[in-house]
Amino acid sequence: MSKRDFYEILGVNRDASDDEIKKAYRKLAMKHHPDRNPDDKSAEEKFKEAKEAYEILSDAQKRAAYDQYGHAGVDPQAGMGGGGAGFGGGFGDAFGGIFDEIFGGGRGGGGGRSNIYRGADLRYNLEISLEQAAHGTETKIRIPTMEECDTCHGSGAKKGTQPQTCPTCQGSGQVRLQQGFFSIQQTCPKCHGTGRYIADPCNDCHGAGRVKKHKTLAVKIPAGVDEGDRIRLSGEGEHGVNGGPPGDLYVQIHLKAHPVFQRDHDDLHCEMPISFTTAALGGEIEIPTLDGAAKIKIPAETQTGKVFRLRGKGIKGVRSHAHGDLMCHVVVETPVNLTDKQKELLKEFEGTMGEGGDKHNPRTKSWMDKVKAFFSE
Repeated sequence: MSKRDFYEILGVNRDASDDEIKKAYRKLAMKHHPDRNPDDKSAEEKFKEAKEAYEILSDAQKRAAYDQYGHAGVDPQAGMGGGGAGFGGGFGDAFGGIFDEIFGGGRGGGGGRSNIYRGADLRYNLEISLEQAAHGTETKIRIPTMEECDTCHGSGAKKGTQPQTCPTCQGSGQVRLQQGFFSIQQTCPKCHGTGRYIADPCNDCHGAGRVKKHKTLAVKIPAGVDEGDRIRLSGEGEHGVNGGPPGDLYVQIHLKAHPVFQRDHDDLHCEMPISFTTAALGGEIEIPTLDGAAKIKIPAETQTGKVFRLRGKGIKGVRSHAHGDLMCHVVVETPVNLTDKQKELLKEFEGTMGEGGDKHNPRTKSWMDKVKAFFSE
């Protein structure tokens, strides 16, 4: 029985790239693997057929011979593979990436530097005032960090000694375990993935190569930052391991409570208490803003809850093109601690209110009408 074309088996064109060939083989191998299809001879044959095709086409020399001479160029008698015997090299190579993703290992192998790690990112919570957030500021922060040990210069070994290559993994930081058809890569249990073995650790860092220190950094806060915004300081996180790059420091902004204003994105809100007389007769009052005082004209007969908008008196956010507004919420204040004379005058005033009927208290009349309608239903 003649063999099928290897490209046809994998379902790829003859000019397919190495990545396309590997992806096609992974898909077929996962589909027809004997562990997934127990007692299915047809699936087992398809698995062997795909494996043989991949072993030939993934090797540049064998693929060239196959392209020129066909199956005769890779005849098993000539030592070119074929026949689908065994489950070695090509299968492990094609599925190495899958196993690495599942078990979290690096490819390592052969003493590679798979034990180089980027330093951890750090976060610092910085509390600032509303004024600082609005106008921007510059401040200094002191943060704890893990830095290279000055005694061993990051090697982790006692002065005068050097770390040794791990005898278990030969410096790769990974070991391979054979389980049936699968070759599983795991972190070396002796060196814990570092690839090095320290027989005599440094007294100061106890073999870690890093010690805890503090450093002071200047942080520039841009104008307009808001609650929860983050400022990234590149390379100011923890130092990397074995020459790896440092992490970053993220300064997270938190706003202190303000005695007058509440912030809503770029807008500001404040309560504005006014006297009973000002509310009834109108007048002019002065209110604070982040840029100084401003005056507002209060029209006669102003009620509690009235909102006055001062355009452009809010905050210009980091990503905004214009300033927000300041919203002043009127609260009519009831007089307290009245003298006897003041009480007498108010009673006299209340008596005159009745002479005008409901015209002086339209909201009261409206509310009472709604109450009567409710109870009459």
